[in-house]
Amino acid sequence: MSKKKSNKQWLNSQNSDQFVKKARNSHYRSRAVFKLQEIDKKDKLLRSGQYVVDLGAAPGSWSQYAGEKIGVKGKLLAVDILTMETLPNVEFIQGDFTDLEIERKCIEKIGKDGADLVISDMAPNLTGIRATDQARSMDLAECAFEFCQTVLKPGGSLLIKLFEGAGTTEYRALLQEHFKQVVTRKPEASRDQSREFYVLARSYEL
Repeated sequence: MSKKKSNKQWLNSQNSDQFVKKARNSHYRSRAVFKLQEIDKKDKLLRSGQYVVDLGAAPGSWSQYAGEKIGVKGKLLAVDILTMETLPNVEFIQGDFTDLEIERKCIEKIGKDGADLVISDMAPNLTGIRATDQARSMDLAECAFEFCQTVLKPGGSLLIKLFEGAGTTEYRALLQEHFKQVVTRKPEASRDQSREFYVLARSYEL
């Protein structure tokens, strides 16, 4: 398939996507917000006064939604290697959260009390080679869990995107060792052809 034809198909898919249309008619920056919104409505994830960390936050729709839910009493730290336009009630650190210096900055911002919730809609830069992309995705997920072990307070939660494939069963088992409840979610806004799904781990145990 030619690149031109592929781009045309992608544009057609975007223009017919109900969640793309919904995002365009809202103040949210991307359709991804509706994935978080659906999970939040089902699992009552976000509430006023929480400290939330959004890994891989750009362009910012998850931070927008979470910031609105936690309100002025809450705090939200967004982290991404890409730039992100400012948002009310959101503090942004640009950089790779796996970098020791960026991780140190995050820990300083969060403070000794820790975070209530870490959310991550991250995906690696895709190569088109499924095995490579899956390995990179799982590496990111493992780094996110290690980050949680540093910043998450006892009883806290993690919501993270995974792609079905090698390593996901082992990853869920790892989370089950450290959280009291681990469930999977496939929001309606996740495209049917996508292998993505979300894991919600609750009640972190030190």
